[in-house]
Amino acid sequence: MTRIVIIGGGPGGYEAALVAAQLGAEVTVVDSDGLGGSAVLTDCVPSKTLIATAEVMTSFDSSYEELGIIVADDTPPDKQAARVVGVDLGKVNRRVKRLAVAQSHDITQSVTRAGVTVLRGKGRLEGRQDLDGSRAVVVETADGESRTLRADAVLISTGATPRELPDAQPDGERILTWTQVYDLDELPSELIVVGSGVTGAEFAGAYQALGSRVTLVSSRDRVLPGEDPDAAVVLEDVFRRRGMNVMSRSRAESAKRVGDKVEVTLSDGRVITGSHCLMAVGSIPNTADMGLEEAGVKLTESGHVKVDRVSRTSAPGVYAAGDCTGVLMLASVAAMQGRIAMYHSLGDAVQPLNLKTVSSNVFTDPEIATVGYTAADVECGKMDAVCVKLPLRGNPRAKMQGIRDGFVKLFARPGTGIVVGGVVVAPRASELIHPISLAVDNNLTVEQVASAFTVYPSLSGSTAEGARQLHIRKRDGAESAS
Repeated sequence: MTRIVIIGGGPGGYEAALVAAQLGAEVTVVDSDGLGGSAVLTDCVPSKTLIATAEVMTSFDSSYEELGIIVADDTPPDKQAARVVGVDLGKVNRRVKRLAVAQSHDITQSVTRAGVTVLRGKGRLEGRQDLDGSRAVVVETADGESRTLRADAVLISTGATPRELPDAQPDGERILTWTQVYDLDELPSELIVVGSGVTGAEFAGAYQALGSRVTLVSSRDRVLPGEDPDAAVVLEDVFRRRGMNVMSRSRAESAKRVGDKVEVTLSDGRVITGSHCLMAVGSIPNTADMGLEEAGVKLTESGHVKVDRVSRTSAPGVYAAGDCTGVLMLASVAAMQGRIAMYHSLGDAVQPLNLKTVSSNVFTDPEIATVGYTAADVECGKMDAVCVKLPLRGNPRAKMQGIRDGFVKLFARPGTGIVVGGVVVAPRASELIHPISLAVDNNLTVEQVASAFTVYPSLSGSTAEGARQLHIRKRDGAESAS
């Protein structure tokens, strides 16, 4: 029986464990925090639970009057316009943590039922491969013991932790990382968010919706510099319209606590003050002190594990998955990397990782979902594609729901009409991207997408309409050429 040792119990680790157990391997997962990893305990599940509350707040507060909803309370008529829905952040965070622990427990039960052994502790590789092809993994268990496991294959899935700036050290009370915000009992009155990537934008939007006055410090020209430019413009406009102070081209140099306030100093000398500061300036891989390089595993300058498309590292028999690889920091990608690693190591059929079929989502309001090739790929010549963008304000369902912001964008090959990418900016865009993902993954044409029935009225009708417009453009182009 093949012996598999997995170090790290996040999505890459526990999904790999399930696959390996199903394929008949003897599997041990070494984990220090709880199965599910940061995705379940401190990142995806908690943040999206918090955002779910913020989403309800935003939807109600921004559209109840337009939809004809009456709120019966004692607010004097002259103050009706200032009426807002409140939130009990302590209660919200208790629910967040309760759901995270419950999800981790469910994963643990699923893994153990599959016959996987779970060891609480920290693991590291001990030396290089032995003559019989096996490796030693040393585990420092939670109770202080040291155990040595023999493995025919090892998967490194240790994730990453929030990056900390030397002059902005978190204290867990006023200066926070995104793993510490769930310990707050009261809503920050004035929150400074440093970093306008996905994490910064999500938390900035969520706390703005919950009632905080938010300042978003962005070192770039716009928020979400890695996303579709049109989508980023929509989101930044929404942020500003809802009262957020978005400071573009502003780099934070330091953050310090001054009594019950936090002062953030920018590179140009300006100082901004808030009650709390959330640092969202990236992450660093958890690969230190694991004996990786001594075992022949090559790392990048940033400390990420180098892997190929079947999750192999440079060391025989050692695989890696998830955020510690820096490939694409999504739970879905980590899980796929872990599964691929086990298929490959155990000799099963395997399809190498294809990042151009990965769908991703930014959980802001509105959400931003993407799949396949992007506008940047088209502009730089990486992909020859035509594009259509349909604003949601023309969609009948959007009108009914009071949705004013957002669009559906499709990219297709000019000759064949094969759909190669798409962007959806809308409430629940994470659900609306799936048909476009199917089209990209299966090389469907715009004709095939357009001919599939959609419900009327529905937001997904804009996807079909976009495909029809691309079909007409393709037909007209062919007729012009002839």
